[in-house]
Amino acid sequence: MSPTKIIKAVKSITAKEILKLHPEVKDQLWGGEFWTKEYYVNTVGRHGDENTILAYVQAQGRLDEYEQIHSQQLKLY
Repeated sequence: MSPTKIIKAVKSITAKEILKLHPEVKDQLWGGEFWTKEYYVNTVGRHGDENTILAYVQAQGRLDEYEQIHSQQLKLY
């Protein structure tokens, strides 16, 4: 399976289970979506370190910062 298919499956299954167990959560979601469309996948290796992951997580919801991190990663390759 591709990483994209795995992420989509994990997001779908977890959202359905959480909403089944706690339907009240849906009322608190902006736009009714449990997960954002974005995700981060990296391999173990030279560029897959904790700092890269930390920067990605901290930039969630801030498109300008995400684009800056992403462009820096592309320069590494």
